[in-house]
Amino acid sequence: MARAMFEYTKTILYKVSFDSVLFCKEVKKAIQRLLPHEIEELKIWIISLTRQNPELNQCLIYLN
Repeated sequence: MARAMFEYTKTILYKVSFDSVLFCKEVKKAIQRLLPHEIEELKIWIISLTRQNPELNQCLIYLN
């Protein structure tokens, strides 16, 4: 079940990646919802996404 939440979170983040404010809001929610090892995986995924959308870099602060 936890893995499903991780995949769902990635889907939501990808869909809102057009707006950095909304993206950051969803990242905050994800941190509260996910397990610690999933947060690390999410961080790696977000870093790869920010290569395509550099304006999302500001949201990495919530993952540190």
